[in-house]
Amino acid sequence: MDRVYEIPEEPSVPPASALEEDVIRGANPRFTFPLSILFSTFLYCGEAASALYMVRLYRKNNEAFWTAYTFSFFMFSSIMVQLTLIFVHRDLAKDKPLSLFMHLILLGPVIRCLEAMLKYLTLWKKEGQEEPYVSLTRKKMLIDGQEVLIEWEVGHSIRTLALHRNAYKRMSQIQAFLGSVPQLTYQLYVTLISAEVPLGRAVLMAFSLMSVTYGATLCNMLAIQIKYDDYKIRLGPREVLCITVWRTLEITSRLVILVLFSATLKLKAVPFLVLNFLIILFEPWVRFWRSGAQMPSNIEKNFSRVGTLVVLISITILYAGINFSCWSALQLRLADRDLVDKGQNWGHMGLHYSVRLVENVTMVLVFKFFGVKVLLNYCHSLLAVQLVAAYLTSIGFMLLFFQYLHPLRALFTHNVLDYLRCVCCRRPRAAAHSEPALEADTRPSMV
Repeated sequence: MDRVYEIPEEPSVPPASALEEDVIRGANPRFTFPLSILFSTFLYCGEAASALYMVRLYRKNNEAFWTAYTFSFFMFSSIMVQLTLIFVHRDLAKDKPLSLFMHLILLGPVIRCLEAMLKYLTLWKKEGQEEPYVSLTRKKMLIDGQEVLIEWEVGHSIRTLALHRNAYKRMSQIQAFLGSVPQLTYQLYVTLISAEVPLGRAVLMAFSLMSVTYGATLCNMLAIQIKYDDYKIRLGPREVLCITVWRTLEITSRLVILVLFSATLKLKAVPFLVLNFLIILFEPWVRFWRSGAQMPSNIEKNFSRVGTLVVLISITILYAGINFSCWSALQLRLADRDLVDKGQNWGHMGLHYSVRLVENVTMVLVFKFFGVKVLLNYCHSLLAVQLVAAYLTSIGFMLLFFQYLHPLRALFTHNVLDYLRCVCCRRPRAAAHSEPALEADTRPSMV
């Protein structure tokens, strides 16, 4: 993953006596090539082009239902992507007719990518020159087991480029879970019942799978950024690789199980899947109504009460879409000012994976015993074992990440093994003894 900016070297500092009193001046940040923006735009354009090609192919073959569903999934995710970029950049309050027109014809990510590239080229040409407009950024670091507050000067142009990166990270999640997940699931279903894989459909499924995996990986990175916003955080190659393997196995096994279950029961599977999604969708609202709290009014200062409600509903739909296929890495709290629970909630994570494991095993058993006509040339028992093993392996990589590779694991009051011991022994977490805290990684940030 590319960085918003990087610090050449960590400052060599003496131990700080008090965090509130000692502020260490760090080296000025440097900008890097916006690879994530380019990759997100590539995924968006590739998935859109392949989806439109398959719509044309289905229409040519008089497949009305396949045409309608493929086009609907493409349009819904594309519209949500445009609205996300407009909302993050606050374009409605600016005079940018060209950008709005490009968003109207669903090419907003392309024009935004060009803007980011131009901003990067401008910074590259002016490298070494001082910017007239700068702001101070302060972050905590763990150095020799002590928290030290370090300060950097960040130029206005670098912050603008960082805004583009953050907008594309959120866009990639919208595209992944509101477009790519249903698109990939449906195309897998069509492939299963038609027993053929044309090149166009294979390309569409490949782009959708890359989009989903990338979006799920970003979920973890954004969750770490949100929970530990005061700290300078770096995710190295090992951490990113572990998250990618974890998310790839989790999502692919989950989606294949859903497809096989749906192909086995046909229309009888629809009530189960709809009920599953509705429970996830309304769970944050039920907790919100039971708490008796007021609706947050500081999401956007220019929004009316109706606009705030629309934003909350959109966030809830995205949250449900993520949790339907994988763990969201955050717990949504509509009554909270930040809309998310910033604590390290092991119970929420454990409950999610426990319920999903039971669901997946149940659906695999249904496929094994009733899916005789789904796959005639493949051993159902072997496929069932492979799918369950893949999901269990993903859980293993998840435990590996939180136990050993999390960049701020030293800040955990308890770790994931403590939680599992408490659950197995049925004792409160306060009585558990956590493992010795490891020294936090204090290398430059890559998030």
